[in-house]
Amino acid sequence: MNTQNKNLTVWIILFAIILAAFFLRFYNIENLPSGIYPDEAVNGIDAYGAQLTGNYQLFYPDNNGREGLFINLQALSIKFLGNTVTALKLWSIIFGTLTVLGVFLLSQEIFRSYRAGLISAYLTAFSYWAINFSRIGFRAIMVPLITTFSFYFLLRGFRTKKYINFILSGLIFGLGFHTYIAFRITPVIVVALLIFLSAFHKHFVKIFWKQILIFGIAAFITLSPMIYEFYTHPEYLESRSASVSIFSPEMNKGNIVTTFFRSLGLSLVKYNFWGDQNWRHNYPPYPILNPIVGITFLTGLLYTIYKTFHLLWLRYKHNIRDEKFFLYLFILTWFVCMLVPEFLTAEGLPHSLRSIGTLPTVMILATIPFLWIIGKIQTYSYSLKITAISLLAASFIFIGIFDPIKYFLFFQNNPKQHSSFNANLKDIAYYIQTLPKNTIKYIVAGNMERIPIKYLNPTLPNAFYVHPDQLSSIKPTGNFVIVTTPDQAYNVSHYIEKMFPAIKKIEHENLPGDKFFEFKK
Repeated sequence: MNTQNKNLTVWIILFAIILAAFFLRFYNIENLPSGIYPDEAVNGIDAYGAQLTGNYQLFYPDNNGREGLFINLQALSIKFLGNTVTALKLWSIIFGTLTVLGVFLLSQEIFRSYRAGLISAYLTAFSYWAINFSRIGFRAIMVPLITTFSFYFLLRGFRTKKYINFILSGLIFGLGFHTYIAFRITPVIVVALLIFLSAFHKHFVKIFWKQILIFGIAAFITLSPMIYEFYTHPEYLESRSASVSIFSPEMNKGNIVTTFFRSLGLSLVKYNFWGDQNWRHNYPPYPILNPIVGITFLTGLLYTIYKTFHLLWLRYKHNIRDEKFFLYLFILTWFVCMLVPEFLTAEGLPHSLRSIGTLPTVMILATIPFLWIIGKIQTYSYSLKITAISLLAASFIFIGIFDPIKYFLFFQNNPKQHSSFNANLKDIAYYIQTLPKNTIKYIVAGNMERIPIKYLNPTLPNAFYVHPDQLSSIKPTGNFVIVTTPDQAYNVSHYIEKMFPAIKKIEHENLPGDKFFEFKK
């Protein structure tokens, strides 16, 4: 096959992978996950307010503080699509899909192989971990996208010496500080990369100081608005992270060392043995990687650690400079650094959201064993070659169906998924839309519970939100309806039935446990 046809084949395969990735992230998005978690809805409320008033913020202080880029983009989708589930999650779908392209480009750049890029992209496209967070309206989904594209252009820049790559890398990198708190550790990765390159290349700083300066200036351009925001609002730098840190006395109980190793261990086992137990992040109790990708990731990780030390020994013992040395170190440093936001906390572990920045490196490390097997195939005997090809084909088929089936069949129909995403709140929101406009609607819900309902009904007439402790404020006249969740149903029922003896209590149920109650005359 000539080079032109080979390149065309690569791009056709990549297009098919990206198309599949988009489908898996967009399909049935209005109904799966079954609800809108309040943390997502807070973003939606702020985004709706921003597009309504034009007050777009760099940082939104509510809900423990959130960088504004993702919310401002959600405001754009809400402006055109309205207060819908799709508008809330559209950017997660887009960023999750583009991450597949970013992983392809970065893996291809690291291994100098289209084959590596395609395998890494394929693993990302069909990963339950990647699919899940691409279907939730959390800003953390931007971290893998920003890091893959920024590091792709940076590595490409060092290879080609073209200034445009350093400009693009810097601009994208600075933008990352507008995404998610976990991104703030990434400068360590960049500094480490420069140190590794200095150890590999003679006169590295002398050759590349202009390019490094350009990268820094470009990064500062996109980062500077956030620097100014934090300078004028230093309170924004405070976050919930301090209260759940392993350094917090409440968390470590006076034993930091034990707490540290426990957190580190839990952070590592989630990939292969015992995953994130939060139904919004994973399918408990299973690991976040399917069996085959889990094995290849662990193999690739151990191989990379071994090769790093081996090449380090060759570098200083025999002055042998192997380009793979700094690449292996770069991948390992990236993995460890993006694991830090998880293992330096002691709450809710394992936590695949805090460590979402490791996703690209996990897929790249999982690619290494596949590359090794494919590279050795030509040296095998005919029968062994057929066996190897058959096993590879079976593995890729398994990878392509295992996680999608787990997500779209088992996860979708599991009642715990419905309760974890507060599906009954979305049911309430849609139900009160069907009631006559002149009907007084009382929604009895807590501060967070009411947010998804408010997001989906921003302008619903005659809708009043009542805190469970304020039931005495319900004094309806004319036609009225009271709706509430099962958690509040007893208190509401006890109070309302005393006030209105003839009132009817109606139970609405979608799935077992996914229900709400209605009180009306």
